[in-house]
Amino acid sequence: MSRASRIHPIRNGRPSRLRPLGRLGGAALAAVLAVGLSACAPDAVSESFLSGENTGYVAADGAIVEIPVAERGEPVEFAGVTEHGEDFDSADIAGQVAVVNFWYAGCAPCRVEAPDLEAVWQEHSDADVQFIGINTRDQADTAAAFADEFGITYPSLIDVDTAEAKLAFAKVVPISATPTTLVLDKQGRVAAKIIGPIDGTSVLSTLVKDALAEDS
Repeated sequence: MSRASRIHPIRNGRPSRLRPLGRLGGAALAAVLAVGLSACAPDAVSESFLSGENTGYVAADGAIVEIPVAERGEPVEFAGVTEHGEDFDSADIAGQVAVVNFWYAGCAPCRVEAPDLEAVWQEHSDADVQFIGINTRDQADTAAAFADEFGITYPSLIDVDTAEAKLAFAKVVPISATPTTLVLDKQGRVAAKIIGPIDGTSVLSTLVKDALAEDS
């Protein structure tokens, strides 16, 4: 990553079928306000993370990295099968902004951030945006149960046996922490990376709006 990339510290959120979506106009927010984690699900794994135990969590360095257009790598081509047995290929969402979240069910901050990810997905569901999870540890039934429990309506690829999707991204950007969330521009290039859990909805929503506002 170049020194020109912007890095900001983080202070402490049944899949729908993939579909063509409308375009959202307007510029991105001028500023980002921090949002707390008070709305997290009150389950034991989440509470262990919030209390500092970090159960089931691969530690991250807690940063948001925004990559200038001129410094982005090649488009990431990835594919897989969702928790409901549906085939997915990144070619299906060509021309859209994509949010890719690496997660697994036993990861405490993944559980904490899940409602916020869904909220941002719902906010942009009428725009040229697609959310896709990449589950790195669980089989399909576990991932589907997680989606039911936390009300997640976007699909996740089950990337356990071959890790093909994760390896496709690793060629462009290291995926060293769980969770990690990437924002892909309309050309499929990594435009931003959130290392660790997202902090509420405003940061990710702004990154999505920034990507939408860019020229194709």
